[in-house]
Amino acid sequence: MTTNNIYGPATGNFGDGNTFNQYQAAPVGDATPVAIAAELIRQLRAVQPALAPQAEQVHRELVHAGEHNRPIDQGRIRGWLETIQAGSAAGSGVLALVLSLGRAVGLPM
Repeated sequence: MTTNNIYGPATGNFGDGNTFNQYQAAPVGDATPVAIAAELIRQLRAVQPALAPQAEQVHRELVHAGEHNRPIDQGRIRGWLETIQAGSAAGSGVLALVLSLGRAVGLPM
């Protein structure tokens, strides 16, 4: 059995012969939560369209909070991100973005 310890926003897939192909999901190092949410929407529309509405809700909440100079509703964002996380495939770029976005808005992910 092989253990892979990966630190940071990385995703990958297991191929034949127990090889692990690692790749960066999206550049999220200095990205704002709104930009991460926009990338999450883009990826979900491409790979899991049924989950895109939850990402759109997250994006909308982040934008509205910024426009109205109010704190984000972390409970609602957590719920939407948990729905996306539960429906996304482990190791997907979507999962990496969910985790990055959660950390960016101060949620323990």
